[in-house]
Amino acid sequence: MICNQSNNHPRLKLRLIGLSVVAVLMAGCKTVGPDYQRPEVSLPATYAEGVSQVSQTIAENWWTHYQDPILNDLVGQALVNNSNIKLAVARIEEANALANEIGAASLPQVDLNGAANRSRVTESGANEVSNNPRNLYRAQLGTSFEIDFWGKLIRAKESVRAQVLASQYAKDTVALSLTGLVASNYLTLRSLASQISVTQANLKTRDESLALTKRRLEGGVASILEVHQAEAASAILSAQLAELTRLRAQSHHQLAVLTGNLNLTLAQVGDVQQLPVPPTPPAGLPSSLLEARPDVAQAEAQMVAENANIGVAKAALYPTISLTAIFGGESMELADVLKSASRIWTGGLSLYLPIFDSGKRNARVDQASAKQKQALASYEGAVQNAFREVNDALVDLRQHTARETALNASQQSAKKALEVAENRYQSGYSAYLDVLDAQRVYNETSIAFIQSRQSRLLASVALFKALGGGWNAPDKTNNIITKQ
Repeated sequence: MICNQSNNHPRLKLRLIGLSVVAVLMAGCKTVGPDYQRPEVSLPATYAEGVSQVSQTIAENWWTHYQDPILNDLVGQALVNNSNIKLAVARIEEANALANEIGAASLPQVDLNGAANRSRVTESGANEVSNNPRNLYRAQLGTSFEIDFWGKLIRAKESVRAQVLASQYAKDTVALSLTGLVASNYLTLRSLASQISVTQANLKTRDESLALTKRRLEGGVASILEVHQAEAASAILSAQLAELTRLRAQSHHQLAVLTGNLNLTLAQVGDVQQLPVPPTPPAGLPSSLLEARPDVAQAEAQMVAENANIGVAKAALYPTISLTAIFGGESMELADVLKSASRIWTGGLSLYLPIFDSGKRNARVDQASAKQKQALASYEGAVQNAFREVNDALVDLRQHTARETALNASQQSAKKALEVAENRYQSGYSAYLDVLDAQRVYNETSIAFIQSRQSRLLASVALFKALGGGWNAPDKTNNIITKQ
């Protein structure tokens, strides 16, 4: 017994030394590569194009502020049926599957292998052969596990998590763009419907004027010139009506594609002037609201992914250490494979260290660094472009509001001028040319006023989109988390 114990001491010491080495290596390992830090982008604290009217906070479903059930239904259909939304969802599923694959790489892999072969060896060789030919059967379980000393798998998981977030933000970007397109096309449709209604009313008035002029011609009061002028004026409005009808049909077709419903039918849409004007943002809107924009968040997530890929590339410069093990059975008879006498096993530790590769791995680090710089430039560009879009939308909203006020006053004055011109013509105090001119001005100002209301509403849609759907303060808990 004493002899046996003394023989086991060297083995025990070797095992303890091996465990100590592994423990030291594990304690000394670190995650290589730079940790992500959000870059500072120089932007003014507030937008240059402020507004003076303070309003309430906007909800995420910003389109409901137009208080139109048809618009709400169209947006709901688009968010479910649109092909771009389906494509974005599929990309999210792909990113999640990639994340699962990277996560599985940090766990041991177990494989089952089986083999059966029959072979014959030479009988005239140096070794004697007991039976020839012979069979050999093998069944074994094998496993391998790479020890992540340098954080390569950690950085890979960090990168893929950011890619998953980027795919989700990409879907949000598509959804925001889609809802904006649906709202813009629907508001355009309502505007065209209003323009058609006004044009039809003006055409009816001109047809009545034409009939009156023909009667006056028969009575010898009017000339044939006035009849031709009235006919030309009616024909111009008929052509305008045809063009507006064409544009309305195209807007309807576009809505059908956006909603994914090619059989889309809409009830009679209301007058665009009856839509409520959505609330405007308060003065001094902070530029930090750009964080709520999904395209900005997507650009940052992509930057996080590329930053982590630098660590993955740098980890390839260091040794790769893996644990391997095999357990199974091998025998010349199939029935004996599972017996204890046929049992085989192997356990080992492997190390792979690149010595000389002509700079290939260093070049990969340089490539990853360059991609990170590209992602940084894209992020800065996305922030700057978003800031510009918000300022543009703010000034558009303010100026279209002022334009609408002026055109409303012009329309009212043109209507009164038309009434005066018609009365003077019927009383014989002015020529018919004055009536035609008054009708033309009234028609133009009426159409221009409707178009200005359309432009004002479209500017509000652009502002919602530029602000990522509204102007709620961004939730700081939603910032990208790079390491957990």
